[in-house]
Amino acid sequence: MTESGASPEDPWVKASPLGLFVESTRKGSVVSRANSIGSTSASSVPNTDDEDSDYHQEAYKESYKDRRRRAHTQAEQKRRDAIKRGYDDLQTIVPTCQQQDFSIGSQKLSKAIVLQKTIDYIQFLHKEKKKQEEEVSTLRKDVTALKIMKVNYEQIVKAHQDNPHEGEDQVSDQVKFNVFQGIMDSLFQSFNASISVTSFQELSACVFSWIEEHCKPQTLREIVIGVLHQLKNQLY
Repeated sequence: MTESGASPEDPWVKASPLGLFVESTRKGSVVSRANSIGSTSASSVPNTDDEDSDYHQEAYKESYKDRRRRAHTQAEQKRRDAIKRGYDDLQTIVPTCQQQDFSIGSQKLSKAIVLQKTIDYIQFLHKEKKKQEEEVSTLRKDVTALKIMKVNYEQIVKAHQDNPHEGEDQVSDQVKFNVFQGIMDSLFQSFNASISVTSFQELSACVFSWIEEHCKPQTLREIVIGVLHQLKNQLY
């Protein structure tokens, strides 16, 4: 109600300048209040699209880290399992790893002991291999020598079969002994005439001197020829 007793809702009041001013002011207040509420509501409502994107991205990052961590753990476990199987195989293959070591009792062999026993066993195998190779080489030489002897005996047998009467003119063992005896008698004569037995030192010096003078190839050849001529004259 105004001072004149008229309500602001009366038509004539609305038509007056004062009424128009009041109406305009009220509408402006209502619009301002609505804008303020809308702005506040808009600012208070969360941006669900951005938050969902950030959530999914964070979840993806966590999932990727978990996958990498899990893959690394699995690879490390496989590596450890492979190493363990390798040590188990070595203990099964290497005989010395199966023998009981009284210094450690019934305890399980450590990896260092397994490796050391494996190295020792490999070195032992190398030595055995070298020894066997030397034995094989010696046996091959023996086989070669036996083959040569076999060929020689075969030639002797064949020659005897081709000339069965060839051995009838062979000399006896007594003749061979006479040849040897004649050579030794000749040498002993020169030895007895050249060697002095006054002292062992002088004997040693005379022996070497006698060998250099009377045991030369040419001297021995002349002695053997002389003995053979002598025996030939006695036999024939």
